[in-house]
Amino acid sequence: MIWLIAGVILCLMEVMLPTAFVELALGIAALIVAGLALFIPQLGVQVAIWMVLSVVFSIAMRNLTPKRTARLLEDAREARTLTEILPGQTGRVLYEGNSWQAFSEADHAIAPNQMVVVLGRRGTTLIISSVPLLER
Repeated sequence: MIWLIAGVILCLMEVMLPTAFVELALGIAALIVAGLALFIPQLGVQVAIWMVLSVVFSIAMRNLTPKRTARLLEDAREARTLTEILPGQTGRVLYEGNSWQAFSEADHAIAPNQMVVVLGRRGTTLIISSVPLLER
């Protein structure tokens, strides 16, 4: 019964707190062990089976997660500032529906709620510049 409860909780946690299918893999493995526990009463063997199945499912589900690239999408090059960003400083921007840390390469301060151009990315920080008036 414990394996069944643990499996359901892990699967529900994946829905509420996405972890790239890790919790889902652990939950499915626990549900399978819950069924096998009817035939295998030894807890040590159950734990070993759960661990092997968890690793197998985690590796198999890695293909379901989107690939991370350092390259930004070509059609999504604009963002909107959430905070004031001073020259050579970092602030926050709204890019593709998410709040990102952004580093300004502009030579002037960029006010909040302004459109900016995303030039690239360093890790989780976007490199931005102000939008030229002629392009708008």
